[in-house]
Amino acid sequence: MTEPSPRAETDITHGRVLKIALPIVLSNATVPILGAVDTGVVGQLGAAAPIGAVGMGTVILTTLYWVFGFLRMGTTGLAAQARGAGDTAETGALLTRGILLAGAAGLVFILLQALIFSGAFAISPASDEVETLARDYMAIRIYGAPATIALYAITGWLIALERTRGVLAIQLFMNTINVVLDVWFVLGLDWGVQGVASATLIAEWSGLSLGLWLCRDAFTGNQWRDWGRVFDGARIRRMMQVNGDIMVRSVLLMLSFTTFLFIGSALGDVTLAANQVLVQFLNITAFALDGFAFSAEALVGGSVGAGARARLRRAALLASQWGLGGALGMALFFALAGPMIIDLMTTAEAVRAQARAYLPWAVAAPILSVASYMFDGVFIGATWTRDMRIAMLQSVALYVVALLVLVPLMGNHGLWLALMVLNVGRALTLWRRYPRLEASVGGAPSE
Repeated sequence: MTEPSPRAETDITHGRVLKIALPIVLSNATVPILGAVDTGVVGQLGAAAPIGAVGMGTVILTTLYWVFGFLRMGTTGLAAQARGAGDTAETGALLTRGILLAGAAGLVFILLQALIFSGAFAISPASDEVETLARDYMAIRIYGAPATIALYAITGWLIALERTRGVLAIQLFMNTINVVLDVWFVLGLDWGVQGVASATLIAEWSGLSLGLWLCRDAFTGNQWRDWGRVFDGARIRRMMQVNGDIMVRSVLLMLSFTTFLFIGSALGDVTLAANQVLVQFLNITAFALDGFAFSAEALVGGSVGAGARARLRRAALLASQWGLGGALGMALFFALAGPMIIDLMTTAEAVRAQARAYLPWAVAAPILSVASYMFDGVFIGATWTRDMRIAMLQSVALYVVALLVLVPLMGNHGLWLALMVLNVGRALTLWRRYPRLEASVGGAPSE
Protein backbone atom coordinates (compact mmCIF):
# COMPACT_ATOMS: atom_id res chain seq x y z
CA MET A 1 0.00 0.00 0.00
CA THR A 2 1.41 3.37 -1.01
CA GLU A 3 2.31 5.61 1.90
CA PRO A 4 1.74 9.38 1.85
CA SER A 5 4.68 11.64 1.06
CA PRO A 6 6.55 13.19 4.01
CA ARG A 7 4.97 16.53 3.14
CA ALA A 8 1.49 14.98 3.23
CA GLU A 9 2.31 13.55 6.65
CA THR A 10 2.83 17.04 8.08
CA ASP A 11 0.19 19.08 6.25
CA ILE A 12 -3.13 19.24 8.12
CA THR A 13 -5.72 20.21 5.51
CA HIS A 14 -9.49 20.19 5.13
CA GLY A 15 -9.10 17.50 2.49
CA ARG A 16 -7.14 15.28 4.84
CA VAL A 17 -9.78 15.65 7.56
CA LEU A 18 -12.55 14.69 5.12
CA LYS A 19 -10.54 11.80 3.69
CA ILE A 20 -10.51 10.26 7.17
CA ALA A 21 -14.03 11.26 8.23
CA LEU A 22 -16.27 10.50 5.25
CA PRO A 23 -15.57 6.74 4.99
CA ILE A 24 -16.33 6.43 8.72
CA VAL A 25 -19.63 8.27 8.30
CA LEU A 26 -20.57 5.97 5.40
CA SER A 27 -19.45 2.89 7.33
CA ASN A 28 -21.54 3.86 10.35
CA ALA A 29 -24.55 4.46 8.11
CA THR A 30 -24.54 0.78 7.11
CA VAL A 31 -24.80 -0.49 10.70
CA PRO A 32 -28.60 -0.09 11.15
CA ILE A 33 -29.21 -1.68 7.74
CA LEU A 34 -27.78 -5.02 8.85
CA GLY A 35 -30.00 -5.18 11.93
CA ALA A 36 -33.03 -4.38 9.80
CA VAL A 37 -32.15 -7.18 7.33
CA ASP A 38 -31.67 -9.72 10.15
CA THR A 39 -35.04 -8.78 11.60
CA GLY A 40 -36.73 -8.73 8.21
CA VAL A 41 -35.41 -12.15 7.15
CA VAL A 42 -36.22 -13.90 10.42
CA GLY A 43 -39.59 -12.17 10.38
CA GLN A 44 -40.45 -14.20 7.28
CA LEU A 45 -40.64 -17.28 9.49
CA GLY A 46 -44.08 -16.09 10.56
CA ALA A 47 -43.59 -16.26 14.34
CA ALA A 48 -42.70 -13.78 17.05
CA ALA A 49 -40.30 -15.98 19.04
CA PRO A 50 -37.51 -16.10 16.41
CA ILE A 51 -37.54 -12.30 16.09
CA GLY A 52 -37.31 -11.89 19.86
CA ALA A 53 -34.59 -14.53 20.10
CA VAL A 54 -32.37 -12.91 17.47
CA GLY A 55 -32.93 -9.49 19.03
CA MET A 56 -32.15 -10.69 22.52
CA GLY A 57 -29.13 -12.72 21.47
CA THR A 58 -27.74 -9.79 19.50
CA VAL A 59 -28.11 -7.40 22.43
CA ILE A 60 -26.41 -9.82 24.85
CA LEU A 61 -23.45 -10.52 22.57
CA THR A 62 -23.07 -6.89 21.49
CA THR A 63 -22.96 -5.81 25.14
CA LEU A 64 -20.46 -8.57 25.89
CA TYR A 65 -18.13 -7.59 23.06
CA TRP A 66 -18.58 -3.89 23.78
CA VAL A 67 -16.59 -4.34 27.00
CA PHE A 68 -13.54 -4.57 24.73
CA GLY A 69 -14.51 -1.58 22.61
CA PHE A 70 -11.67 0.30 24.29
CA LEU A 71 -9.32 -1.60 21.96
CA ARG A 72 -10.50 0.53 19.04
CA MET A 73 -9.87 3.88 20.74
CA GLY A 74 -6.72 2.89 22.60
CA THR A 75 -5.14 1.38 19.50
CA THR A 76 -5.92 4.49 17.45
CA GLY A 77 -4.26 6.89 19.89
CA LEU A 78 -1.16 4.80 20.55
CA ALA A 79 -0.62 3.74 16.93
CA ALA A 80 -1.13 7.29 15.62
CA GLN A 81 1.51 8.55 18.06
CA ALA A 82 3.94 5.78 17.07
CA ARG A 83 3.35 6.63 13.43
CA GLY A 84 3.86 10.34 14.07
CA ALA A 85 7.13 9.57 15.84
CA GLY A 86 8.29 7.46 12.90
CA ASP A 87 8.42 4.35 15.12
CA THR A 88 7.49 1.68 12.58
CA ALA A 89 8.47 -1.12 14.94
CA GLU A 90 6.07 0.02 17.64
CA THR A 91 3.31 0.65 15.10
CA GLY A 92 3.48 -3.01 14.03
CA ALA A 93 3.88 -4.30 17.59
CA LEU A 94 0.74 -2.44 18.69
CA LEU A 95 -1.31 -4.28 16.07
CA THR A 96 0.05 -7.62 17.28
CA ARG A 97 -0.70 -6.77 20.92
CA GLY A 98 -4.25 -5.80 20.09
CA ILE A 99 -4.91 -8.97 18.08
CA LEU A 100 -3.40 -11.20 20.77
CA LEU A 101 -5.50 -9.52 23.47
CA ALA A 102 -8.61 -9.93 21.31
CA GLY A 103 -7.86 -13.61 20.72
CA ALA A 104 -7.42 -14.23 24.44
CA ALA A 105 -10.64 -12.40 25.30
CA GLY A 106 -12.58 -14.26 22.61
CA LEU A 107 -11.27 -17.60 23.84
CA VAL A 108 -12.38 -16.80 27.40
CA PHE A 109 -15.87 -15.96 26.16
CA ILE A 110 -16.06 -19.27 24.26
CA LEU A 111 -14.89 -21.29 27.27
CA LEU A 112 -17.28 -19.53 29.66
CA GLN A 113 -20.26 -19.40 27.32
CA ALA A 114 -22.55 -21.57 29.48
CA LEU A 115 -21.96 -19.36 32.52
CA ILE A 116 -22.35 -16.17 30.47
CA PHE A 117 -25.62 -17.26 28.86
CA SER A 118 -27.10 -18.39 32.19
CA GLY A 119 -26.18 -15.08 33.80
CA ALA A 120 -27.64 -13.09 30.91
CA PHE A 121 -31.01 -14.85 31.08
CA ALA A 122 -31.07 -14.58 34.86
CA ILE A 123 -30.87 -10.79 34.44
CA SER A 124 -33.23 -10.63 31.43
CA PRO A 125 -35.61 -13.60 31.59
CA ALA A 126 -37.63 -14.56 28.52
CA SER A 127 -40.22 -17.16 27.58
CA ASP A 128 -38.98 -20.74 27.30
CA GLU A 129 -39.27 -20.67 23.50
CA VAL A 130 -37.44 -17.37 23.10
CA GLU A 131 -34.69 -18.40 25.53
CA THR A 132 -34.17 -21.74 23.78
CA LEU A 133 -33.89 -20.10 20.36
CA ALA A 134 -31.66 -17.31 21.73
CA ARG A 135 -29.32 -19.89 23.26
CA ASP A 136 -29.12 -21.69 19.90
CA TYR A 137 -28.33 -18.37 18.23
CA MET A 138 -25.64 -17.36 20.72
CA ALA A 139 -24.09 -20.85 20.85
CA ILE A 140 -23.17 -20.38 17.19
CA ARG A 141 -22.27 -16.71 17.22
CA ILE A 142 -20.01 -16.91 20.31
CA TYR A 143 -17.36 -18.55 18.12
CA GLY A 144 -17.05 -15.24 16.32
CA ALA A 145 -15.91 -13.48 19.51
CA PRO A 146 -12.17 -13.53 18.70
CA ALA A 147 -12.82 -12.13 15.21
CA THR A 148 -15.22 -9.41 16.36
CA ILE A 149 -12.94 -8.18 19.15
CA ALA A 150 -9.86 -8.37 16.91
CA LEU A 151 -11.65 -6.14 14.41
CA TYR A 152 -11.81 -3.44 17.10
CA ALA A 153 -8.01 -3.39 17.19
CA ILE A 154 -7.67 -3.59 13.40
CA THR A 155 -10.18 -0.77 12.92
CA GLY A 156 -8.32 1.40 15.42
CA TRP A 157 -5.02 0.67 13.69
CA LEU A 158 -6.40 1.53 10.25
CA ILE A 159 -7.84 4.81 11.56
CA ALA A 160 -4.48 5.68 13.12
CA LEU A 161 -2.83 5.22 9.73
CA GLU A 162 -5.61 7.26 8.08
CA ARG A 163 -6.83 4.28 6.07
CA THR A 164 -10.50 4.69 6.82
CA ARG A 165 -11.51 3.55 3.34
CA GLY A 166 -10.32 0.18 4.57
CA VAL A 167 -12.71 0.42 7.53
CA LEU A 168 -15.56 1.13 5.11
CA ALA A 169 -14.48 -1.79 2.89
CA ILE A 170 -14.54 -4.19 5.85
CA GLN A 171 -18.01 -3.05 6.91
CA LEU A 172 -19.45 -3.30 3.38
CA PHE A 173 -17.79 -6.69 2.84
CA MET A 174 -19.17 -8.10 6.09
CA ASN A 175 -22.64 -6.69 5.51
CA THR A 176 -22.82 -8.05 1.96
CA ILE A 177 -21.80 -11.54 3.07
CA ASN A 178 -24.19 -11.42 5.99
CA VAL A 179 -27.18 -10.31 3.92
CA VAL A 180 -26.59 -12.85 1.14
CA LEU A 181 -26.10 -15.73 3.57
CA ASP A 182 -29.05 -14.59 5.70
CA VAL A 183 -31.37 -14.94 2.74
CA TRP A 184 -29.84 -18.23 1.58
CA PHE A 185 -29.64 -19.93 4.98
CA VAL A 186 -33.01 -18.78 6.32
CA LEU A 187 -35.25 -18.54 3.29
CA GLY A 188 -33.45 -20.99 1.00
CA LEU A 189 -32.26 -23.71 3.36
CA ASP A 190 -34.84 -23.11 6.12
CA TRP A 191 -32.22 -23.03 8.88
CA GLY A 192 -34.20 -20.50 10.92
CA VAL A 193 -32.47 -18.70 13.79
CA GLN A 194 -29.39 -20.89 13.38
CA GLY A 195 -29.14 -19.63 9.80
CA VAL A 196 -29.03 -15.99 10.92
CA ALA A 197 -26.33 -16.85 13.47
CA SER A 198 -24.29 -18.85 10.95
CA ALA A 199 -24.45 -16.03 8.41
CA THR A 200 -23.16 -13.53 10.99
CA LEU A 201 -20.42 -15.91 12.17
CA ILE A 202 -19.09 -16.38 8.64
CA ALA A 203 -19.30 -12.63 8.01
CA GLU A 204 -17.29 -11.88 11.18
CA TRP A 205 -14.42 -14.20 10.30
CA SER A 206 -14.51 -13.03 6.68
CA GLY A 207 -14.27 -9.44 7.91
CA LEU A 208 -11.26 -10.33 10.05
CA SER A 209 -9.57 -11.96 7.04
CA LEU A 210 -10.06 -8.83 4.95
CA GLY A 211 -8.90 -6.65 7.85
CA LEU A 212 -5.66 -8.61 8.20
CA TRP A 213 -5.10 -8.33 4.45
CA LEU A 214 -5.60 -4.56 4.61
CA CYS A 215 -2.96 -4.43 7.37
CA ARG A 216 -0.61 -6.65 5.38
CA ASP A 217 2.24 -4.13 5.23
CA ALA A 218 2.50 -4.42 9.03
CA PHE A 219 3.44 -8.07 8.52
CA THR A 220 6.02 -7.58 5.76
CA GLY A 221 8.89 -7.01 8.22
CA ASN A 222 9.72 -8.53 11.57
CA GLN A 223 8.28 -5.76 13.73
CA TRP A 224 4.94 -7.54 14.21
CA ARG A 225 6.73 -10.58 15.70
CA ASP A 226 9.41 -8.76 17.64
CA TRP A 227 8.28 -10.58 20.79
CA GLY A 228 10.64 -8.68 23.05
CA ARG A 229 8.90 -5.47 22.03
CA VAL A 230 5.40 -6.96 21.79
CA PHE A 231 5.60 -8.24 25.37
CA ASP A 232 7.64 -5.35 26.74
CA GLY A 233 6.35 -4.71 30.27
CA ALA A 234 6.41 -0.90 30.13
CA ARG A 235 4.60 -0.78 26.80
CA ILE A 236 1.99 -3.30 27.93
CA ARG A 237 1.38 -1.33 31.14
CA ARG A 238 0.97 1.87 29.10
CA MET A 239 -1.49 0.13 26.78
CA MET A 240 -3.48 -1.28 29.70
CA GLN A 241 -3.55 2.08 31.49
CA VAL A 242 -4.88 3.83 28.38
CA ASN A 243 -7.42 1.11 27.69
CA GLY A 244 -8.48 0.92 31.34
CA ASP A 245 -9.18 4.64 31.51
CA ILE A 246 -11.19 4.48 28.28
CA MET A 247 -13.18 1.51 29.54
CA VAL A 248 -14.13 3.32 32.77
CA ARG A 249 -15.11 6.40 30.78
CA SER A 250 -17.20 4.33 28.35
CA VAL A 251 -18.95 2.40 31.13
CA LEU A 252 -19.88 5.67 32.84
CA LEU A 253 -21.25 7.03 29.56
CA MET A 254 -23.27 3.88 28.94
CA LEU A 255 -24.69 3.91 32.48
CA SER A 256 -25.66 7.56 32.07
CA PHE A 257 -27.55 6.81 28.88
CA THR A 258 -29.17 3.72 30.41
CA THR A 259 -30.30 5.88 33.33
CA PHE A 260 -31.90 8.26 30.84
CA LEU A 261 -33.90 5.38 29.36
CA PHE A 262 -34.88 3.93 32.73
CA ILE A 263 -36.10 7.25 34.12
CA GLY A 264 -38.03 7.81 30.91
CA SER A 265 -39.82 4.48 31.43
CA ALA A 266 -41.21 5.79 34.72
CA LEU A 267 -42.86 8.74 32.94
CA GLY A 268 -45.44 6.57 31.17
CA ASP A 269 -45.59 4.23 28.19
CA VAL A 270 -46.31 6.97 25.66
CA THR A 271 -43.43 9.15 26.86
CA LEU A 272 -41.13 6.14 26.89
CA ALA A 273 -42.09 5.28 23.31
CA ALA A 274 -41.61 8.89 22.20
CA ASN A 275 -38.17 8.97 23.78
CA GLN A 276 -37.25 5.72 22.04
CA VAL A 277 -38.19 7.28 18.71
CA LEU A 278 -36.12 10.40 19.40
CA VAL A 279 -33.16 8.34 20.62
CA GLN A 280 -32.77 7.23 16.99
CA PHE A 281 -32.01 10.88 16.17
CA LEU A 282 -29.22 10.74 18.76
CA ASN A 283 -27.87 7.56 17.17
CA ILE A 284 -27.78 9.26 13.77
CA THR A 285 -25.93 12.18 15.38
CA ALA A 286 -23.36 9.82 16.88
CA PHE A 287 -22.81 8.01 13.57
CA ALA A 288 -22.13 11.28 11.77
CA LEU A 289 -20.00 13.05 14.37
CA ASP A 290 -17.88 9.95 14.98
CA GLY A 291 -16.24 10.46 11.60
CA PHE A 292 -14.90 13.89 12.51
CA ALA A 293 -13.92 12.75 16.00
CA PHE A 294 -11.95 9.89 14.44
CA SER A 295 -10.19 12.44 12.22
CA ALA A 296 -9.15 14.29 15.35
CA GLU A 297 -7.88 11.06 16.93
CA ALA A 298 -5.65 10.16 13.99
CA LEU A 299 -4.34 13.67 13.24
CA VAL A 300 -3.86 14.71 16.87
CA GLY A 301 -2.17 11.39 17.67
CA GLY A 302 0.26 11.83 14.79
CA SER A 303 1.00 15.39 15.87
CA VAL A 304 1.67 14.36 19.46
CA GLY A 305 3.96 11.57 18.28
CA ALA A 306 5.89 14.07 16.17
CA GLY A 307 6.03 16.61 19.02
CA ALA A 308 4.37 19.19 16.76
CA ARG A 309 2.27 21.55 18.90
CA ALA A 310 1.07 23.89 16.14
CA ARG A 311 0.09 20.91 14.00
CA LEU A 312 -1.90 19.48 16.92
CA ARG A 313 -3.76 22.77 17.31
CA ARG A 314 -4.55 22.90 13.60
CA ALA A 315 -5.72 19.28 13.56
CA ALA A 316 -8.07 19.89 16.50
CA LEU A 317 -9.35 23.12 14.93
CA LEU A 318 -10.02 21.81 11.42
CA ALA A 319 -11.65 18.58 12.59
CA SER A 320 -13.83 20.57 14.98
CA GLN A 321 -14.86 23.01 12.25
CA TRP A 322 -16.11 20.14 10.14
CA GLY A 323 -17.75 18.56 13.19
CA LEU A 324 -19.60 21.80 13.88
CA GLY A 325 -20.66 22.04 10.25
CA GLY A 326 -21.99 18.50 10.39
CA ALA A 327 -23.83 19.23 13.64
CA LEU A 328 -25.49 22.32 12.18
CA GLY A 329 -26.48 20.38 9.08
CA MET A 330 -28.06 17.60 11.14
CA ALA A 331 -29.89 20.08 13.36
CA LEU A 332 -31.38 21.73 10.27
CA PHE A 333 -32.31 18.36 8.79
CA PHE A 334 -33.98 17.22 12.01
CA ALA A 335 -35.88 20.50 12.28
CA LEU A 336 -37.23 20.21 8.73
CA ALA A 337 -37.68 16.45 8.36
CA GLY A 338 -38.15 15.46 12.00
CA PRO A 339 -41.97 15.29 11.95
CA MET A 340 -41.91 13.15 8.80
CA ILE A 341 -39.27 10.82 10.29
CA ILE A 342 -41.38 10.45 13.44
CA ASP A 343 -44.44 9.54 11.36
CA LEU A 344 -42.41 6.91 9.50
CA MET A 345 -41.17 5.37 12.75
CA THR A 346 -44.54 5.02 14.49
CA THR A 347 -48.21 4.98 13.54
CA ALA A 348 -49.43 5.57 17.11
CA GLU A 349 -50.90 9.08 17.15
CA ALA A 350 -50.26 9.61 20.86
CA VAL A 351 -46.60 8.68 20.44
CA ARG A 352 -46.30 10.91 17.37
CA ALA A 353 -47.70 13.87 19.29
CA GLN A 354 -45.34 13.32 22.24
CA ALA A 355 -42.32 12.87 19.99
CA ARG A 356 -43.09 16.12 18.18
CA ALA A 357 -43.40 17.90 21.52
CA TYR A 358 -39.88 16.83 22.48
CA LEU A 359 -38.37 17.06 18.98
CA PRO A 360 -36.64 20.41 19.76
CA TRP A 361 -34.29 18.51 22.08
CA ALA A 362 -33.27 16.19 19.24
CA VAL A 363 -32.74 19.26 17.04
CA ALA A 364 -30.55 20.92 19.68
CA ALA A 365 -28.62 17.76 20.57
CA PRO A 366 -26.09 17.81 17.69
CA ILE A 367 -25.13 21.43 18.38
CA LEU A 368 -24.92 20.96 22.15
CA SER A 369 -23.04 17.66 21.87
CA VAL A 370 -20.53 18.25 19.08
CA ALA A 371 -17.85 19.73 21.35
CA SER A 372 -17.91 16.65 23.59
CA TYR A 373 -17.37 14.39 20.56
CA MET A 374 -14.50 16.49 19.26
CA PHE A 375 -12.73 16.83 22.61
CA ASP A 376 -13.05 13.06 23.04
CA GLY A 377 -11.27 12.64 19.71
CA VAL A 378 -8.51 15.07 20.69
CA PHE A 379 -7.89 13.46 24.07
CA ILE A 380 -7.99 9.91 22.70
CA GLY A 381 -5.47 10.85 20.01
CA ALA A 382 -3.21 12.40 22.64
CA THR A 383 -3.85 9.39 24.95
CA TRP A 384 -4.70 11.77 27.80
CA THR A 385 -7.13 9.14 28.96
CA ARG A 386 -6.68 9.72 32.69
CA ASP A 387 -8.00 13.25 32.20
CA MET A 388 -10.88 11.83 30.15
CA ARG A 389 -11.79 9.47 32.99
CA ILE A 390 -11.70 12.25 35.59
CA ALA A 391 -13.68 14.61 33.34
CA MET A 392 -16.33 11.94 32.80
CA LEU A 393 -16.65 11.36 36.55
CA GLN A 394 -17.18 15.09 37.07
CA SER A 395 -19.70 15.26 34.21
CA VAL A 396 -21.69 12.30 35.50
CA ALA A 397 -21.85 13.89 38.95
CA LEU A 398 -23.24 17.04 37.32
CA TYR A 399 -25.70 14.89 35.36
CA VAL A 400 -26.98 13.19 38.51
CA VAL A 401 -27.60 16.56 40.15
CA ALA A 402 -29.40 17.77 37.03
CA LEU A 403 -31.63 14.67 37.04
CA LEU A 404 -32.51 15.09 40.70
CA VAL A 405 -33.40 18.77 40.23
CA LEU A 406 -34.84 18.99 36.73
CA VAL A 407 -36.95 15.84 36.32
CA PRO A 408 -39.25 16.59 39.30
CA LEU A 409 -39.64 20.18 38.07
CA MET A 410 -39.98 19.65 34.32
CA GLY A 411 -40.77 15.99 33.75
CA ASN A 412 -39.54 14.64 30.42
CA HIS A 413 -38.29 18.07 29.35
CA GLY A 414 -36.14 18.02 32.48
CA LEU A 415 -34.87 14.56 31.55
CA TRP A 416 -33.77 15.74 28.10
CA LEU A 417 -32.25 18.91 29.57
CA ALA A 418 -30.24 16.79 32.02
CA LEU A 419 -28.89 14.73 29.11
CA MET A 420 -27.79 17.94 27.39
CA VAL A 421 -26.16 19.03 30.66
CA LEU A 422 -24.16 15.79 30.60
CA ASN A 423 -22.85 16.41 27.09
CA VAL A 424 -22.08 20.08 27.69
CA GLY A 425 -20.40 19.09 30.95
CA ARG A 426 -18.23 16.56 29.11
CA ALA A 427 -17.10 19.30 26.74
CA LEU A 428 -16.43 21.90 29.45
CA THR A 429 -14.46 19.56 31.71
CA LEU A 430 -12.20 18.56 28.81
CA TRP A 431 -11.95 22.14 27.52
CA ARG A 432 -10.49 23.17 30.90
CA ARG A 433 -7.78 20.54 30.47
CA TYR A 434 -6.97 21.18 26.82
CA PRO A 435 -4.42 24.01 27.37
CA ARG A 436 -2.29 21.68 29.50
CA LEU A 437 -2.53 18.98 26.85
CA GLU A 438 -1.38 21.35 24.12
CA ALA A 439 1.40 22.82 26.27
CA SER A 440 2.75 19.31 26.95
CA VAL A 441 3.57 18.86 23.25
CA GLY A 442 6.87 20.39 22.14
CA GLY A 443 6.86 22.67 19.09
CA ALA A 444 8.63 21.32 16.01
CA PRO A 445 11.21 23.55 14.27
CA SER A 446 9.58 22.90 10.91
CA GLU A 447 6.35 24.47 12.11
